[in-house]
Amino acid sequence: MLLSTLTAISPIDGRYRNQTQHLDGYFSELALIKYRVHVEIEYFLALEAQGLFSVSNAAKSHLRNLLEKFGEEEAFAIKEIEKTTNHDVKAVEYFIKQELDKTDAGPVAKEFIHFGLTSQDVNNTAIPLSWKHFIEHEILPGFLNLTQTLTEFAREWKHVPLLARTHGQPASPTTLGKEIMVFVERIQNQITLLNHIPFAAKFGGATGNFNAHHVAYPHINWVEFANNFVNNQLGLDRMQFTTQIEHYDNLAAHFDTIKRLNNILIDLCRDIWTYISFDYFKQKTKAGEVGSSAMPHKVNPIDFENAEGNLGLANATFEHLSAKLPISRLQRDLTDSTVLRNIGVPASHTIISLNSINKGLSKLVLNQAKINADLEANWAVVAEAIQTILRRENYPNPYEALKALTRGAQGINKSSMQAFINSLDVNDTIKSELLNISPENYIGVEFDY
Repeated sequence: MLLSTLTAISPIDGRYRNQTQHLDGYFSELALIKYRVHVEIEYFLALEAQGLFSVSNAAKSHLRNLLEKFGEEEAFAIKEIEKTTNHDVKAVEYFIKQELDKTDAGPVAKEFIHFGLTSQDVNNTAIPLSWKHFIEHEILPGFLNLTQTLTEFAREWKHVPLLARTHGQPASPTTLGKEIMVFVERIQNQITLLNHIPFAAKFGGATGNFNAHHVAYPHINWVEFANNFVNNQLGLDRMQFTTQIEHYDNLAAHFDTIKRLNNILIDLCRDIWTYISFDYFKQKTKAGEVGSSAMPHKVNPIDFENAEGNLGLANATFEHLSAKLPISRLQRDLTDSTVLRNIGVPASHTIISLNSINKGLSKLVLNQAKINADLEANWAVVAEAIQTILRRENYPNPYEALKALTRGAQGINKSSMQAFINSLDVNDTIKSELLNISPENYIGVEFDY
């Protein structure tokens, strides 16, 4: 049976294919091969610029054009070579040599393809480069767009008073806008951290010492050459002291930071889900959609639930990646190879989650009547305000007086609270100040955002 969205085992390539298919450009086998070809060709041209050999402009143009047009046909050709070599990176080398045979490059130039390298010099630049492009073109825009949407909601709801809950119990009121800004700030802080983590690469021969390079051309400063190639031409940060592989510490830091971002989104989803359950938000309906197969009245918060589930899957995989990759026996074992092929899995689940959250947010309709009703039903929350002012006025045992009132058998409402205030032995100015406090206006300072 042919692979399709109905036969794919993973929902990334099945149910969610329309949301994730563009990620093929970073994480598919085709993408990995293309990035390897990119590194090999750029390295070959850098060696030529170093003066180790010479090729014609026509040969250089042929290689540049190969990169431009590289697609499934070229990737399949490499996979055919791999059937013989049983080595994926060596197949790339042979493919590029075959392409040079189509030019006037000659046999001398051909042997500078993959000159002095181990496969990890290619993998540990190709994969970080694809990851860098994913972060720059997908993750950062995705989270920045979400923070923009949340900020717009926060400004719209800036003056909407909201009953807060600590330990699940009614607490000092807040504003809906400020509570949304809590998530904006948290996301922005993690984005700042993410932007400070370098995209590390390894490039230094079989065990990181340029053994083959140095023995062939001892007069060349290979460290300087590699730093220029990796840092300036590829746009990565070359690690200076490595084994056969890159340390993966920075890559793990990327994973851990995205995991923290995802945790923030889980927290956001649960809060919005809870506000919907309180009826603080209604959800826009769409003709023909069904909320429940049995209960016609239901409009479930499925987008936030979908996001939460996908975020959990993403974080579980990120957790394994960040814990496993920095650990390798001696100068290298092969456990990193198969693990690295899966970084697109948590990346995809994260993108799916961002899409679900944005979809869910677009359906929200504020139910201010319900929000106001909950505030009016919880006059006990102004007890903090009253006892604090009484403390200011040196009133005896104000906390204890409010505690006895608010924990009594009778519920607290506007009338009982105002009756209590009027019974206090304070002057009329203080009473007036206290009587003006309500759950709707006891919301603290007004923040700028």
